[in-house]
Amino acid sequence: MGETYEAAGVDIAAGEEAVERIKAKVRSTFRPEVIGDIGGFGGLFGFDAKRYKRPVLVSSTDGVGTKALVAQAAGHFETIGIDLVAMCVDDVACQGAEPLFFLDYIAVGKLDPDHIEQLVEGVAEGCRQAGCALIGGEMAEHPGAMEPGEFDLVGFTVGVADRDRLITGEAVRPGDVLIGLPSTNLRSNGYSLARRVFFDVAGRRLDEPAYAGAHHSLADELLAPSVIFAPAILALTDAVDVHAVAHITGGGIPGNLVRMLTPHTDAVVDRRGWEPPRVFGEIQRLGSISDDEMAKVFNMGLGMIVAVPANAAHKALDVLRAAGHRASEVGEVLAGSGEVRLVGRAPAGD
Repeated sequence: MGETYEAAGVDIAAGEEAVERIKAKVRSTFRPEVIGDIGGFGGLFGFDAKRYKRPVLVSSTDGVGTKALVAQAAGHFETIGIDLVAMCVDDVACQGAEPLFFLDYIAVGKLDPDHIEQLVEGVAEGCRQAGCALIGGEMAEHPGAMEPGEFDLVGFTVGVADRDRLITGEAVRPGDVLIGLPSTNLRSNGYSLARRVFFDVAGRRLDEPAYAGAHHSLADELLAPSVIFAPAILALTDAVDVHAVAHITGGGIPGNLVRMLTPHTDAVVDRRGWEPPRVFGEIQRLGSISDDEMAKVFNMGLGMIVAVPANAAHKALDVLRAAGHRASEVGEVLAGSGEVRLVGRAPAGD
């Protein structure tokens, strides 16, 4: 008998089983604009241009980084798909776009239908939270390039905004108030450093308590899913004049807030405006990490920062809190040269 694809490490039957398992999960994300069903060569979405005067499509792609290695080590894949969706849809929301649809790509060393089902359930849940449709994706088995149990997860989203309502940051001006939307965890950023500190430096185990007095494990802490902010940001743009939005991902507050400034404005962030979650303090303590290094790697407890006119700040806080976020004023915009300054106490939690 000659060589076969299965002998080379690719299990077509397992792939077909995985597709059957995820069909209902994918359909649960469908919006009225979705045309057809999964299984085609391309996802179909009947975009209604009449809803907009001058529609602009806004797209973003991202992955989950080395958080995937934590999921792999823990054997828990149910939530990491939510992180994937968050990283993409919150990017397009920064420009005032409503996320319309999403596609994912899953590469594995050995295709396990249970593993795929858990990953896609997380992606579907993220899409349901964001209000976008999961209209396609790809599963690829890469024997030899990846070991059994290894995987990578990436995604792509498309959103839409009216050209006249795009958020570009050009409207930012001195006197604007900065409002932070809290993140209760690392989201999906800084995991290379977090993993090094917890596992290589401190010798911690995933099944240990996350920190002294914690009632949850380190695995639970590190795999807690990202908050998805896009619906709240869109609600805010409908209620007040939003001058800019920054998604606080890799690069931390300084590296992302600077992206929404003009060359003639500075952002001053007062670290007394929010309380960083305990995990950041643990990472800083165990790794003897400087305040500056922490601030440029992690979100430090803020997932989004928005700039609004001072006279709209109270209404903005009301809208964001009504959407389920404990938003707070965290700084202001001043005349300057495009720099971000963090002031107040050290950024690590107690």
